[in-house]
Amino acid sequence: MPVHVAADSTAKIAHIRAMLDRKYAVTTELLGGVSVQRSEIHALVVKADLRVLENIATLKKLFQSLGNVKKRIFLVDETAHLTVSQAYALGATCVLLGPLNQAKLLAELADHVPDQSSSPDARGSEAAAEAGEIALASMFSAVASGMPIDVSSAKSAAGKIADCIEEHGLSDWLTAVRRHHEGTYQHCLLVTGIAIDFGLSLGVPKADLERLHSAAIFHDVGKATIPLAILDKTGRLAPQERAIIETHPVAGYEALKANKGISAEVLDAVRHHHEYLDGSGYPDGLCAESIHDIVRMLTISDIFAALIEERSYKQPISRRQAYEILCGMNGKLEKPLLAAFREVALKR
Repeated sequence: MPVHVAADSTAKIAHIRAMLDRKYAVTTELLGGVSVQRSEIHALVVKADLRVLENIATLKKLFQSLGNVKKRIFLVDETAHLTVSQAYALGATCVLLGPLNQAKLLAELADHVPDQSSSPDARGSEAAAEAGEIALASMFSAVASGMPIDVSSAKSAAGKIADCIEEHGLSDWLTAVRRHHEGTYQHCLLVTGIAIDFGLSLGVPKADLERLHSAAIFHDVGKATIPLAILDKTGRLAPQERAIIETHPVAGYEALKANKGISAEVLDAVRHHHEYLDGSGYPDGLCAESIHDIVRMLTISDIFAALIEERSYKQPISRRQAYEILCGMNGKLEKPLLAAFREVALKR
Protein backbone atom coordinates (compact mmCIF):
# COMPACT_ATOMS: atom_id res chain seq x y z
CA MET A 1 0.00 0.00 0.00
CA PRO A 2 1.51 3.37 -1.01
CA VAL A 3 1.91 5.76 1.95
CA HIS A 4 2.86 9.43 1.58
CA VAL A 5 4.61 11.18 4.50
CA ALA A 6 4.48 14.98 4.83
CA ALA A 7 6.40 16.74 7.59
CA ASP A 8 7.95 20.09 8.43
CA SER A 9 11.50 18.79 8.96
CA THR A 10 13.77 16.22 7.34
CA ALA A 11 14.40 14.63 10.75
CA LYS A 12 10.70 13.92 11.21
CA ILE A 13 10.47 12.47 7.70
CA ALA A 14 13.45 10.18 8.33
CA HIS A 15 12.02 9.01 11.66
CA ILE A 16 8.62 8.13 10.20
CA ARG A 17 10.09 6.58 7.06
CA ALA A 18 12.28 4.27 9.15
CA MET A 19 9.12 2.96 10.81
CA LEU A 20 7.25 2.33 7.55
CA ASP A 21 9.80 1.39 4.89
CA ARG A 22 9.83 -2.35 5.58
CA LYS A 23 6.07 -2.69 5.20
CA TYR A 24 4.92 0.04 2.82
CA ALA A 25 5.95 1.82 -0.36
CA VAL A 26 6.76 5.24 1.10
CA THR A 27 7.03 8.62 -0.61
CA THR A 28 7.86 11.81 1.29
CA GLU A 29 7.36 15.55 1.11
CA LEU A 30 8.95 18.39 3.09
CA LEU A 31 6.37 21.11 3.77
CA GLY A 32 7.52 24.33 2.17
CA GLY A 33 10.25 22.50 0.26
CA VAL A 34 10.69 21.62 -3.39
CA SER A 35 7.52 20.40 -5.12
CA VAL A 36 7.32 16.63 -5.54
CA GLN A 37 5.56 14.32 -7.95
CA ARG A 38 2.89 12.32 -6.13
CA SER A 39 1.81 8.96 -7.48
CA GLU A 40 -1.22 6.96 -6.32
CA ILE A 41 -1.52 7.29 -2.52
CA HIS A 42 -3.69 5.16 -0.23
CA ALA A 43 -2.74 6.81 3.07
CA LEU A 44 -1.21 10.12 4.15
CA VAL A 45 0.83 10.57 7.34
CA VAL A 46 1.41 14.14 8.56
CA LYS A 47 3.84 15.28 11.25
CA ALA A 48 4.01 19.07 11.58
CA ASP A 49 3.68 21.84 14.15
CA LEU A 50 0.10 23.05 13.72
CA ARG A 51 0.80 26.21 15.69
CA VAL A 52 2.79 27.50 12.70
CA LEU A 53 0.54 29.37 10.23
CA GLU A 54 2.78 28.55 7.26
CA ASN A 55 2.39 24.83 7.97
CA ILE A 56 -1.39 25.15 8.10
CA ALA A 57 -1.49 27.04 4.78
CA THR A 58 0.76 24.45 3.11
CA LEU A 59 -1.27 21.54 4.45
CA LYS A 60 -4.50 23.09 3.15
CA LYS A 61 -3.00 23.14 -0.35
CA LEU A 62 -1.72 19.58 0.09
CA PHE A 63 -5.16 18.32 1.11
CA GLN A 64 -6.79 20.07 -1.83
CA SER A 65 -4.57 18.07 -4.18
CA LEU A 66 -5.02 14.82 -2.20
CA GLY A 67 -8.73 15.03 -1.49
CA ASN A 68 -9.32 11.46 -2.66
CA VAL A 69 -6.99 9.92 -0.04
CA LYS A 70 -9.29 8.16 2.41
CA LYS A 71 -6.85 7.65 5.30
CA ARG A 72 -5.18 10.80 6.68
CA ILE A 73 -3.24 10.30 9.92
CA PHE A 74 -1.86 13.25 11.89
CA LEU A 75 0.89 12.64 14.45
CA VAL A 76 0.54 15.33 17.12
CA ASP A 77 2.81 16.03 20.09
CA GLU A 78 0.85 18.90 21.61
CA THR A 79 -2.09 17.48 23.57
CA ALA A 80 -4.22 20.62 23.35
CA HIS A 81 -7.76 21.01 22.01
CA LEU A 82 -6.73 23.68 19.53
CA THR A 83 -4.06 21.48 17.96
CA VAL A 84 -6.25 18.37 17.77
CA SER A 85 -9.19 20.38 16.43
CA GLN A 86 -6.92 22.01 13.85
CA ALA A 87 -5.82 18.58 12.63
CA TYR A 88 -9.40 17.41 12.15
CA ALA A 89 -10.40 20.73 10.58
CA LEU A 90 -7.61 20.28 8.03
CA GLY A 91 -9.00 16.87 7.10
CA ALA A 92 -7.50 14.29 9.47
CA THR A 93 -9.37 11.01 9.75
CA CYS A 94 -7.27 10.00 12.76
CA VAL A 95 -5.06 11.87 15.24
CA LEU A 96 -2.40 9.96 17.19
CA LEU A 97 -1.34 11.92 20.26
CA GLY A 98 1.92 11.97 22.16
CA PRO A 99 5.39 10.58 21.34
CA LEU A 100 5.62 8.84 17.97
CA ASN A 101 4.79 5.17 18.45
CA GLN A 102 5.58 2.70 15.67
CA ALA A 103 3.13 0.05 16.85
CA LYS A 104 0.22 2.51 16.96
CA LEU A 105 1.03 3.94 13.55
CA LEU A 106 1.36 0.53 11.90
CA ALA A 107 -1.83 -0.68 13.56
CA GLU A 108 -3.73 2.38 12.36
CA LEU A 109 -2.51 1.89 8.79
CA ALA A 110 -3.20 -1.85 8.82
CA ASP A 111 -6.67 -1.44 10.29
CA HIS A 112 -7.83 0.98 7.65
CA VAL A 113 -6.70 -0.36 4.31
CA PRO A 114 -9.19 1.09 1.84
CA ASP A 115 -11.99 -1.40 1.16
CA GLN A 116 -13.43 -0.83 -2.28
CA SER A 117 -15.93 -3.63 -1.66
CA SER A 118 -17.62 -1.86 1.27
CA SER A 119 -21.34 -1.39 0.83
CA PRO A 120 -22.95 1.91 -0.25
CA ASP A 121 -24.55 2.03 3.22
CA ALA A 122 -21.13 1.88 4.91
CA ARG A 123 -19.65 4.50 2.59
CA GLY A 124 -22.64 6.78 3.22
CA SER A 125 -22.22 6.44 6.98
CA GLU A 126 -18.49 7.16 6.75
CA ALA A 127 -19.08 10.30 4.67
CA ALA A 128 -21.70 11.61 7.13
CA ALA A 129 -19.40 10.83 10.07
CA GLU A 130 -16.54 12.72 8.43
CA ALA A 131 -18.79 15.76 7.92
CA GLY A 132 -19.82 15.54 11.56
CA GLU A 133 -16.23 15.31 12.77
CA ILE A 134 -15.18 18.36 10.74
CA ALA A 135 -18.08 20.32 12.26
CA LEU A 136 -17.14 19.18 15.77
CA ALA A 137 -13.50 20.11 15.21
CA SER A 138 -14.54 23.57 14.09
CA MET A 139 -16.77 24.02 17.16
CA PHE A 140 -14.17 22.79 19.64
CA SER A 141 -11.51 24.99 18.07
CA ALA A 142 -13.81 28.03 18.27
CA VAL A 143 -14.69 27.46 21.92
CA ALA A 144 -11.07 26.79 22.91
CA SER A 145 -9.93 30.02 21.23
CA GLY A 146 -12.90 32.16 22.30
CA MET A 147 -14.17 32.63 18.75
CA PRO A 148 -17.81 32.45 17.54
CA ILE A 149 -19.14 28.99 16.70
CA ASP A 150 -20.25 28.25 13.13
CA VAL A 151 -23.71 27.07 14.16
CA SER A 152 -25.12 26.71 10.65
CA SER A 153 -22.35 24.32 9.56
CA ALA A 154 -22.84 22.19 12.66
CA LYS A 155 -26.59 22.02 12.07
CA SER A 156 -25.99 21.10 8.44
CA ALA A 157 -23.67 18.25 9.48
CA ALA A 158 -26.26 17.01 11.99
CA GLY A 159 -28.86 17.08 9.22
CA LYS A 160 -26.61 14.93 7.02
CA ILE A 161 -26.27 12.45 9.88
CA ALA A 162 -30.06 12.36 10.25
CA ASP A 163 -30.49 11.69 6.52
CA CYS A 164 -27.87 8.94 6.71
CA ILE A 165 -29.50 7.23 9.71
CA GLU A 166 -32.93 7.44 8.13
CA GLU A 167 -31.64 5.87 4.91
CA HIS A 168 -29.08 3.34 6.15
CA GLY A 169 -30.01 2.63 9.77
CA LEU A 170 -28.23 2.82 13.11
CA SER A 171 -25.97 -0.25 13.00
CA ASP A 172 -23.93 0.96 10.01
CA TRP A 173 -23.57 4.32 11.73
CA LEU A 174 -22.24 2.80 14.97
CA THR A 175 -19.77 0.63 13.04
CA ALA A 176 -18.48 3.53 10.91
CA VAL A 177 -18.03 5.88 13.85
CA ARG A 178 -16.30 3.35 16.10
CA ARG A 179 -13.98 2.29 13.30
CA HIS A 180 -12.85 5.69 12.05
CA HIS A 181 -13.22 8.13 14.96
CA GLU A 182 -12.01 8.33 18.54
CA GLY A 183 -12.24 10.12 21.88
CA THR A 184 -14.70 12.94 22.49
CA TYR A 185 -15.54 13.27 18.80
CA GLN A 186 -16.47 9.58 18.61
CA HIS A 187 -18.73 10.05 21.61
CA CYS A 188 -20.46 13.12 20.14
CA LEU A 189 -21.04 11.35 16.82
CA LEU A 190 -22.43 8.26 18.55
CA VAL A 191 -24.78 10.35 20.70
CA THR A 192 -26.01 12.26 17.66
CA GLY A 193 -26.76 9.10 15.70
CA ILE A 194 -28.43 7.33 18.63
CA ALA A 195 -30.57 10.36 19.50
CA ILE A 196 -31.66 10.69 15.87
CA ASP A 197 -32.62 7.03 15.68
CA PHE A 198 -34.48 7.36 18.98
CA GLY A 199 -36.49 10.24 17.54
CA LEU A 200 -37.16 8.34 14.30
CA SER A 201 -38.31 5.27 16.22
CA LEU A 202 -40.82 7.41 18.13
CA GLY A 203 -42.01 9.13 14.96
CA VAL A 204 -41.39 12.62 16.36
CA PRO A 205 -42.29 15.55 14.05
CA LYS A 206 -39.53 16.85 11.79
CA ALA A 207 -39.12 20.08 13.78
CA ASP A 208 -38.61 18.12 17.01
CA LEU A 209 -36.16 15.77 15.30
CA GLU A 210 -34.15 18.79 14.12
CA ARG A 211 -34.07 20.18 17.67
CA LEU A 212 -32.99 16.77 18.95
CA HIS A 213 -30.10 16.31 16.52
CA SER A 214 -28.97 19.92 17.04
CA ALA A 215 -28.96 19.37 20.81
CA ALA A 216 -27.01 16.15 20.34
CA ILE A 217 -24.24 17.56 18.16
CA PHE A 218 -23.82 20.59 20.46
CA HIS A 219 -24.29 18.80 23.79
CA ASP A 220 -20.61 18.29 24.73
CA VAL A 221 -19.05 21.37 23.12
CA GLY A 222 -18.18 22.63 26.61
CA LYS A 223 -15.58 19.85 26.81
CA ALA A 224 -13.41 22.10 24.65
CA THR A 225 -12.58 23.89 27.91
CA ILE A 226 -11.46 20.67 29.68
CA PRO A 227 -7.77 19.65 29.45
CA LEU A 228 -7.27 16.55 27.30
CA ALA A 229 -5.20 15.02 30.10
CA ILE A 230 -8.43 14.82 32.11
CA LEU A 231 -10.81 13.97 29.25
CA ASP A 232 -8.65 11.06 28.08
CA LYS A 233 -7.35 9.90 31.44
CA THR A 234 -7.13 6.10 31.53
CA GLY A 235 -7.64 5.64 35.27
CA ARG A 236 -10.28 6.75 37.76
CA LEU A 237 -10.70 10.51 38.00
CA ALA A 238 -9.69 12.23 41.22
CA PRO A 239 -12.46 14.27 42.91
CA GLN A 240 -11.01 17.56 41.66
CA GLU A 241 -10.76 16.16 38.12
CA ARG A 242 -14.37 14.98 38.28
CA ALA A 243 -15.36 18.49 39.39
CA ILE A 244 -13.62 19.94 36.34
CA ILE A 245 -15.39 17.48 34.01
CA GLU A 246 -18.72 18.50 35.51
CA THR A 247 -18.19 22.11 34.40
CA HIS A 248 -18.66 21.22 30.72
CA PRO A 249 -22.49 21.59 30.49
CA VAL A 250 -22.37 25.17 31.79
CA ALA A 251 -19.30 25.93 29.64
CA GLY A 252 -21.17 24.73 26.56
CA TYR A 253 -24.25 26.74 27.50
CA GLU A 254 -22.17 29.89 27.99
CA ALA A 255 -20.41 29.39 24.63
CA LEU A 256 -23.74 29.06 22.79
CA LYS A 257 -26.21 31.30 24.62
CA ALA A 258 -25.45 34.49 22.72
CA ASN A 259 -25.84 32.82 19.32
CA LYS A 260 -29.16 33.66 17.67
CA GLY A 261 -29.08 30.39 15.73
CA ILE A 262 -29.47 28.33 18.91
CA SER A 263 -33.00 27.84 20.23
CA ALA A 264 -33.95 27.89 23.91
CA GLU A 265 -34.72 24.15 23.75
CA VAL A 266 -31.25 23.31 22.43
CA LEU A 267 -29.57 25.54 25.03
CA ASP A 268 -31.61 23.80 27.73
CA ALA A 269 -30.44 20.39 26.49
CA VAL A 270 -26.78 21.44 26.36
CA ARG A 271 -26.92 22.68 29.95
CA HIS A 272 -29.02 19.88 31.42
CA HIS A 273 -28.13 16.61 29.65
CA HIS A 274 -26.59 15.31 32.90
CA GLU A 275 -29.66 15.99 35.04
CA TYR A 276 -31.67 13.06 36.48
CA LEU A 277 -35.33 12.82 37.41
CA ASP A 278 -34.48 12.21 41.08
CA GLY A 279 -32.50 15.47 41.34
CA SER A 280 -29.09 13.77 41.64
CA GLY A 281 -27.64 15.16 38.41
CA TYR A 282 -25.69 18.32 37.59
CA PRO A 283 -25.18 21.28 37.19
CA ASP A 284 -28.52 22.51 38.59
CA GLY A 285 -29.92 19.47 40.42
CA LEU A 286 -33.19 19.61 38.46
CA CYS A 287 -36.04 17.24 39.26
CA ALA A 288 -38.56 15.51 37.00
CA GLU A 289 -41.00 18.33 36.30
CA SER A 290 -38.16 20.69 35.30
CA ILE A 291 -36.56 18.35 32.76
CA HIS A 292 -38.00 18.61 29.25
CA ASP A 293 -38.62 15.70 26.87
CA ILE A 294 -35.73 16.45 24.49
CA VAL A 295 -33.36 16.55 27.47
CA ARG A 296 -34.68 13.21 28.75
CA MET A 297 -34.14 11.60 25.34
CA LEU A 298 -30.67 13.11 25.00
CA THR A 299 -29.64 11.88 28.46
CA ILE A 300 -30.60 8.29 27.62
CA SER A 301 -28.74 8.51 24.29
CA ASP A 302 -25.70 10.05 25.98
CA ILE A 303 -25.37 7.34 28.64
CA PHE A 304 -25.96 4.54 26.14
CA ALA A 305 -23.29 5.95 23.79
CA ALA A 306 -20.75 6.23 26.62
CA LEU A 307 -21.28 2.57 27.48
CA ILE A 308 -20.86 1.20 23.95
CA GLU A 309 -18.07 3.48 22.68
CA GLU A 310 -14.49 2.34 22.20
CA ARG A 311 -11.77 4.18 24.10
CA SER A 312 -8.05 3.48 24.42
CA TYR A 313 -8.55 2.51 28.06
CA LYS A 314 -11.76 0.45 27.83
CA GLN A 315 -13.55 -2.01 25.62
CA PRO A 316 -17.16 -1.28 24.68
CA ILE A 317 -19.87 -3.37 26.25
CA SER A 318 -22.64 -4.91 24.17
CA ARG A 319 -25.79 -2.99 23.32
CA ARG A 320 -27.80 -5.43 25.43
CA GLN A 321 -25.55 -4.95 28.47
CA ALA A 322 -25.72 -1.17 28.03
CA TYR A 323 -29.51 -1.25 27.91
CA GLU A 324 -29.65 -3.38 31.06
CA ILE A 325 -27.52 -0.79 32.86
CA LEU A 326 -29.90 1.96 31.77
CA CYS A 327 -32.86 -0.04 33.09
CA GLY A 328 -31.06 -0.43 36.42
CA MET A 329 -30.78 3.33 36.97
CA ASN A 330 -33.88 3.39 39.13
CA GLY A 331 -35.57 6.77 39.48
CA LYS A 332 -33.08 8.59 37.28
CA LEU A 333 -34.49 8.01 33.77
CA GLU A 334 -38.07 8.06 32.53
CA LYS A 335 -39.44 4.49 32.38
CA PRO A 336 -41.78 4.93 29.38
CA LEU A 337 -38.95 6.46 27.35
CA LEU A 338 -36.60 3.65 28.42
CA ALA A 339 -39.17 1.10 27.29
CA ALA A 340 -39.40 2.85 23.92
CA PHE A 341 -35.60 3.02 23.69
CA ARG A 342 -35.38 -0.80 23.83
CA GLU A 343 -36.14 -0.96 20.11
CA VAL A 344 -33.21 1.40 19.37
CA ALA A 345 -30.83 -0.30 21.79
CA LEU A 346 -31.43 -3.89 20.72
CA LYS A 347 -33.12 -4.12 17.33
CA ARG A 348 -32.69 -1.14 15.02
